[in-house]
Amino acid sequence: MTGVTRVGSQKDVEEAGRPLALVTGAGRSAGIAASVVLNLARTGWDVAFTYWTPYDARMQWGVERGAPEELREKAASHGARTLAVEADLSDPAVPAQLFESVEHELGNVTALVLCHCESVDSGLLDTTVESFDLHFAVNARATWLLIREYGLRFRGQHGSGRIVSLTSDHTAGNLPYGASKGAMDRITLAAAGELADLGVTCNAINPGPTDTGWMTEEQKRDMIRLTPLGRLGVPQDCANLVSFLCSAEGGWINGQLLHSNGGLG
Repeated sequence: MTGVTRVGSQKDVEEAGRPLALVTGAGRSAGIAASVVLNLARTGWDVAFTYWTPYDARMQWGVERGAPEELREKAASHGARTLAVEADLSDPAVPAQLFESVEHELGNVTALVLCHCESVDSGLLDTTVESFDLHFAVNARATWLLIREYGLRFRGQHGSGRIVSLTSDHTAGNLPYGASKGAMDRITLAAAGELADLGVTCNAINPGPTDTGWMTEEQKRDMIRLTPLGRLGVPQDCANLVSFLCSAEGGWINGQLLHSNGGLG
């Protein structure tokens, strides 16, 4: 399938009643998505996740060889059935292909957690048309297509469905990322109304400055100084909130843009 490669699965663990989550953007062990995958596995979910090696290869942290397979094995150690899929979400055909692959391997998706992104710093004057379009293809269009596919295929019990997306409030100096993430959270919040008849909750999380390896030492010092709790966010902070929103206890929270950022103003 164009843009989608199934690279590893575990189908032998039978865990009656475990719901299935699909998490996008889990290519690095230090990332938020990896913590989300492991937290969901620990709290009773089967987990499929995506990653995209060419994106990591373009970024300053580079490709972490073996990370998807290691993440899959760690999730499986918590009793989860798992699937790792390399997927190019800039391709509009991929969301449907991805759901086909996940359903074939593991079954129907109950929770969709959107952690993927295209993120290249540039401003109003130096952003290229190509970069702008790619940001919107990955961050906004793929979000819409994944949520649409989820809504068309949802077969879960009424009230059990969950969609969570990770957004950002970046603006100046990060135009295409911030603008496309703004579109992403609008799409998510629209789904809260449009998928209400399915019993699906939809929320967006702004995790604030999270230490996943992208910040310089100067940026870290600035963010710590500006955050009332006096520390940076860590991936587990966001993963804890995602797990709560995906739980039965989080089922009354819907249509919200949640700031989980230590009080950063």
